Amino acid sequence: MKKRFWIIAIILIVIVLFSAWKIFGPTVKQPEEKFFYIRTGWVYKDVISELKNKKIISNDTRFNFVARALKYKIIKPGKYEIKKGMSLFNLVRMLKNGRQTPVDLVIIKFRTKEEFAHRIGKEFETDSLQMIGFLNNNDTLKHYGLYTNTWYCAIIPDTYVYFWNSTPTKIFSKLYSASQKFWTEDKIQKLREKNLSPGQAYILASIIEEETNLNSDKRNIASVYLNRMAKNMPLQADPTIKFVMKDFGLKRIYDKYLQIQSPYNTYLNKGLPPGPICVPSVETLDAVINAPKTGYIYFVANSDLNGSSVFTSTYEEHIKYAKLYQQALNKQDSIRRATQNN
Repeated sequence: MKKRFWIIAIILIVIVLFSAWKIFGPTVKQPEEKFFYIRTGWVYKDVISELKNKKIISNDTRFNFVARALKYKIIKPGKYEIKKGMSLFNLVRMLKNGRQTPVDLVIIKFRTKEEFAHRIGKEFETDSLQMIGFLNNNDTLKHYGLYTNTWYCAIIPDTYVYFWNSTPTKIFSKLYSASQKFWTEDKIQKLREKNLSPGQAYILASIIEEETNLNSDKRNIASVYLNRMAKNMPLQADPTIKFVMKDFGLKRIYDKYLQIQSPYNTYLNKGLPPGPICVPSVETLDAVINAPKTGYIYFVANSDLNGSSVFTSTYEEHIKYAKLYQQALNKQDSIRRATQNN
């Protein structure tokens, strides 16, 4: 009897230890993508089904036991990190408490709402079509004082932290709040001295962003455009033509392109276009805010083809440097063609 008692006791201990290991040991399998996603509207059985489908758990009986013990009833959508060596107990506790992994939305530059929406669709539960629908809805955007052509103005390049299941409204509202903080009273006062509103400064910065990658040239380019606006001259900004044509890789702007009818064509229309043509960098925004007073009216790419610009105050000087630039381009094209033919 005593021997049988110890055999039974040992068996029970083994069963208890095995069960404890299955619950508290590293029995949860980490998926390839390392994350488990619970979509909005899912119920408990959906969570179980997906956990098994992703092979994160192999047995729903033990999961159900732990879930009942921890009173896991309310399903919280989100992005959850499945760590290597995670226990079933910690998995259920994480899902119960809704301890999501934050999503970092890094914004550097976007040219179109489609490009922005595609990025949102990749990072969040909401898809690109939902984001496009939000950005195309003037009734929604007017709450922020924006419209479908000025929505860019709510975006200041930075890293923003969200939850994966954030809605388009939550995503946009956080961006808008950050943009409001960016425009401090000091910055707004500097813009007043230039007869610009923050929205106008943003539009101008978007043009300059597409003009050059050299931060050292941006302030002078801003001064050129401000001087043209003060003289009621058309901006004649090539990037706006590229925006109209939706061809941002154009190297040369031919005369036929300048006749395209569009409110964004700054050759045919005076003043700023009706909206930004991209999301400008903070450096470019600062270049507009702190643009110096100059006599520059013209600028053209340097014939050294080093990315810098030559700034002039007279049309005669401008034409001289423009010809040098065109000659440099023609020479570069000739060399490229000769190389391709050999």
